[in-house]
Amino acid sequence: MPRRRSYDQYCAAARALDAVGDRWTLLIVRELLAGPRRYTDLHADLPGVSTDVLASRLKDMERDDLVTRRRLPPPAAASVYELTGRGRDLLPVLTALAEWGAPELAERRPTDAVRAHWFAVPLLPVLDELSAGLSGPSVRSGAGRPERPGLEGVEWSDAATGGGYEGVVEVVLDEGAFHVRLGGGGPVYGEGPVERPDARLALDADTCRALAGGSLSVPDGVRDGLIEVTGEGVLAKLLRGE
Repeated sequence: MPRRRSYDQYCAAARALDAVGDRWTLLIVRELLAGPRRYTDLHADLPGVSTDVLASRLKDMERDDLVTRRRLPPPAAASVYELTGRGRDLLPVLTALAEWGAPELAERRPTDAVRAHWFAVPLLPVLDELSAGLSGPSVRSGAGRPERPGLEGVEWSDAATGGGYEGVVEVVLDEGAFHVRLGGGGPVYGEGPVERPDARLALDADTCRALAGGSLSVPDGVRDGLIEVTGEGVLAKLLRGE
């Protein structure tokens, strides 16, 4: 199979864009961060992409070692696409893009499609940051972490660099539900509700956008009645700011 056009520049950013700069590629990664998906499921959650373009992008991504395709055992007997380790490494790229693009969601256009689980990637760093655990004002500095409303002057423990609580947070929006997995490995989110989550958040899309954009913290949203957090475990209490 011939290579796609390249920038032909000896530059890491250019090389990266050779692999992921085509339209739809990073959105396919977004969908596969939820775990293995069938082609038909991918097509359903990527409104606007043609079947030919989707098939072409998936072939390119297989060639570039971003995704792999495998056959599920019976009784499923279906082929699924899933991210390789190299593909999963794009999560920080997507979360950074989502944070950068959050201001563009100030107004929803009439032609905009929406899926509840599209809020998972921008929300993940917010929940990860909280679940990492607060160390209190007297403990070591969490240098490099952005201040968020309601958390000024609070410093972060070592857990904020990768430790913290492992658990599942279910998020319920008017558009539907999804769940986010904090800590550990594997898929970082999943579509739909989950049985016995460690915490459940109920909020609307505008509040979710404010959280992702950094203009609102979860504890402040709870205090202001914009977010309802249910659950009695440590993670739920932490999200409520208790």
